[in-house]
Parts: sequence; C-alpha cells; structure tokens
Amino acid sequence: MEVIDLAWWQLGLAALMVVALAICSHLVRLGVEKSLLIAAVRTVVQLSLIGLVLEALFANTALLWVALMALAMLLIAGREVTVRQKRRLAGGWGFGIGTLSMFLSSFAVTILTLTVIIGPDPWYTPQYAIPLLGMMLGNTMTGVAISLDRLTETAWQQRAAIESRLMLGQTWQQAITDIRRDAMRSGMIPTINAMAAAGVVSLPGMMTGQILAGSSPALAVKYQILVMLTITVGVGFGTLAGVTLASRRLFDGRERLRMDRLV
Repeated sequence: MEVIDLAWWQLGLAALMVVALAICSHLVRLGVEKSLLIAAVRTVVQLSLIGLVLEALFANTALLWVALMALAMLLIAGREVTVRQKRRLAGGWGFGIGTLSMFLSSFAVTILTLTVIIGPDPWYTPQYAIPLLGMMLGNTMTGVAISLDRLTETAWQQRAAIESRLMLGQTWQQAITDIRRDAMRSGMIPTINAMAAAGVVSLPGMMTGQILAGSSPALAVKYQILVMLTITVGVGFGTLAGVTLASRRLFDGRERLRMDRLV
C-alpha cells in the first residue's frame, strides 16, 4: 500500500483549525488561546527539527550519535519531571532522582527489548532504538513526575502525622510507608488504565502510525503489544525507584523528617 505524502499546505489547513479553536476560546473567554497557539507553534518547530535530526541519524548509524541523542532525550525528560512537581527536592535532587529513575528503568528495558526481543542488527539501529526509547521515556517521565509530586505534596500535608509516628518509635520507612504506596500507585495507574483500554476504547498511537504508514494491522498489533508491555515495565520500575530514592531524601541520617529539603 502506497503511503500518501502530505504537503506543507495540507498541514497548514490543520493549523487553521487550531487557530479557529483559539478564536473560539477567546470569544468565550476561556483564557487558553495564547497557550494553545504557543503550544501549536512549539509542536511544529520541535517536530520539524527532530525530523531533520532523525533523517541525519538514520543516514549515519553510529553508536556514538545514537547515544548522544538518547542522552539529550534523557536530560530533557529529567527537566520535565522536575518542573511538573509543585514541591520538589532542593539542590538538584529532584532533577537527579527523576533522571536516574528513568535511566535505570527506561534504558534498561529498552536495551533488553532491542537485544533480546526485537534483535535488529546492529542492536542500536536508530529506526528501532530512538522511537522505542522515546516512547519509554515519555511514559516513564509522566509516571515518575506524578508519583514524585504525590509523594512530596502528601508528605508536606501530613508532616505532623509523620513526625508523630517517628516520636512513637517507628522507622522512617514505617512512618511514610502509606504515602509511598499511594505515590507509587498514582504513578502507575495511568499506564495500567491505558493498557486496559487499548484496542477497545482507543487505538494506540504507534499502532495507528504503522497502519497509516502501510504496515499490516497484524504486524502493527504485535509491535503495539510489545510497546505497551515494555512501557508498563519501565513506568513501574521507574516509579518504584523514584519514590524510593525521594522518600529516603526526605529523612536525614538520624531519621528526622526534613521538610526544609523541599522547595
């Protein structure tokens, strides 16, 4: 099946619909028209630039360039995790813990999937490595950000209860165990819901893209199942690692609650 190419003027028609939505937003005074237009412009610019980068990367399959691209994606995702938290750990700890959690989960699962399951030659072939890592980081970033935000915000709200448990002789793990459990659950629920609704309520993005690109629905389904399962694993382990590291940072060596470490 031949893939229908899209001209820029056709994308312009889609952009006009966004402009029409912004005008309607302004007329009913929703106050989101500026954010909507800025987001649309950023989408066009960012995707156009990444398209050029990927074109060059696909033409020159080298581990060094793939690794640099992956590192840049990881650092940007780490920054997004930090800015999405209402109360974050001070001194770069929020960025460091979020980035480390995604590195330990997303990179490990992606490399395992490429080397053991998909098996391209070489294993770091950009056509497979970059899209898979991008989906892993994007979903893990959301899960880690939600869980860390839930952890720090709840710990702040319940600081008196936590300190009371510490005074009664509980360890720091016991004093914050319920909060940690709720934070981990919050980070994993969106991914679990997405898995439960896949194929029934919605067609996931990767599957839709492959079908539009001309792949058979059967092959697209196989890849989508693989992606959703690996994303779930990455989000789960990333959330567990992030909450574990961040909750330990909330206490010092003498097991005292340190809310001064939040900003």
